[in-house]
Amino acid sequence: MSTTPKTSSLQSTEASTVASTSSSPSPDEKNWATQIREALNEELEEDSEVPVNIFNVPKTLMATKPDCYVPQQAGLGPYHHLQQELYEMERYKIAAAKRTKKHLQSENFESLIKQLNEHESRIRACYHKFLDFDGETLALMMLVDASFLLEFLQVYAIREERALPRVFHRKSHLLDYARTKSAYNEILRDMVMVENQIPLFVLKQVLEFQFSTPRQADAILCSMLAGFGKYLCPFGIRVELSHIQVEEHAHLLDFLYYLIVPSGGRNEPQQGEAEGSFGESSSAKGTFEVISKLLSKLTEGPIGRLIKKIIFSDAVKYILKLPNTAVSKIPGYSVLKKPVESVLSTHEEENESENVDSNSNSDSNTTKPPLMEEITIPSVSELSESGVRFLPTNGSISSIRFDAKMAKLYLPTISLDPNTEVTLRNLVAYEASTGSGPLVIARYTELMNGIIDTKEDAKFLRERGIILNRLKSDEEVANLWNGMSKSIRLTKVPFLDKVIEDVNKYHGSRWQVKAGKVITRYVFGSWQLLTLLAIIAILLLMVLQAFCSVYSCSRIFEISGDQLFFGGFSS
Repeated sequence: MSTTPKTSSLQSTEASTVASTSSSPSPDEKNWATQIREALNEELEEDSEVPVNIFNVPKTLMATKPDCYVPQQAGLGPYHHLQQELYEMERYKIAAAKRTKKHLQSENFESLIKQLNEHESRIRACYHKFLDFDGETLALMMLVDASFLLEFLQVYAIREERALPRVFHRKSHLLDYARTKSAYNEILRDMVMVENQIPLFVLKQVLEFQFSTPRQADAILCSMLAGFGKYLCPFGIRVELSHIQVEEHAHLLDFLYYLIVPSGGRNEPQQGEAEGSFGESSSAKGTFEVISKLLSKLTEGPIGRLIKKIIFSDAVKYILKLPNTAVSKIPGYSVLKKPVESVLSTHEEENESENVDSNSNSDSNTTKPPLMEEITIPSVSELSESGVRFLPTNGSISSIRFDAKMAKLYLPTISLDPNTEVTLRNLVAYEASTGSGPLVIARYTELMNGIIDTKEDAKFLRERGIILNRLKSDEEVANLWNGMSKSIRLTKVPFLDKVIEDVNKYHGSRWQVKAGKVITRYVFGSWQLLTLLAIIAILLLMVLQAFCSVYSCSRIFEISGDQLFFGGFSS
């Protein structure tokens, strides 16, 4: 009787203990709650308006070739901080920070840490990922990594006849002025990775403490960026490097992207595109507009159906495709050609839009990428056989153009070395992450992937001066391009799409290509029908052979056995 109350009281005590234990927050939850309260209590600063510019690599890209996106030697910034694989480089980074402290003296060094700590919110705003570090840890991380990065970048300042106030020898196996050591190239590749970036304003602040005036610090940093861009940019640089504005660039990779795709120069029209293809006087253009409106009204109503059949007939389309010299003498042809073409193009666009709408019931077209056929382009070998000539340019991607009259395809000269693939892949990833404007570099890689299929194609472009090959072989060049766009989402870039369209149109108009298409379509394309007919013919001949083995075919057809087609089988 007395044990029952004791047991119940003991159970209630245990239950209350378990309840209190489960309700108490863990240390991690307390830290998180404390950080959130501090963040909410802080006043909203202008630094919070800093755009995010350091991202994580998209998983689709990371899965294809992780070594091109994950640092192999040096982790810079918070994303790869203190990773075990990169810990060996920490002693060099700390040594660089010690030399910075020695140069600045202790008081200025502490002032630098305090200033970086004051810009904590601005530093955090640059990163897309939440940074689980306190302010002091983040400031020390930036200082150590910035000291190491500035020592590495001084190589380019020396090449530009500028240098930091000290020269270091302990890292001579890394900081190789001749740039031949493998460790140097590995660190250089780490410096251009999307997830391994440090804001440029942090580098600028560290330099300002080392020089007497901010102007000198800017000059040194601009010199570093100029030398860095000259060495690593695979294309010809058309930007004036002496007028670099550090404040306009977020980090090293952003600066490199600016050298290849200058802001405002993505959709510059090529020479001759500003003028209309009609190319006539204002009165002719007025006549064109009047006739176009008249034709659009005539195609409405019962009578318009007959006119529609005439305008949209194959005969009219064939006449419009004829050379001007052949049909220019037809009365009214020069006036009616353009309006009729306009009506035809409008009709074709409407048909295409209807087909797209009918095939997109399940998926939304607003986010649908271009079709695979839109980036289909013949290889270098095929284009060369059809008469296309390849010529190099000294510019960047914006210099790509195709002269249909002269059959000349202009491509920028690109230098391929062991660092190029990592550089291009990270530029593509950064371009896709920023989401501002068309994906120019991604579209360029798709173009190169389309025209280079084999090592012979790579060799052809190398011999024309379009590819400067510093890799092991032409086959390695072909493999580089063929692996670039396997995981890149398709995009549209107007001036590059125009080049692809014009090249395909020229290639398809050649009689050799047309003949090949006819053979492929009607001969090789109908191999199943031809096989069936051959089998039927063989069966008929076998029946005839069996028939002639029983009956005398020569007497039936009143011909001799020597004259019979299958005389050897006659009796």
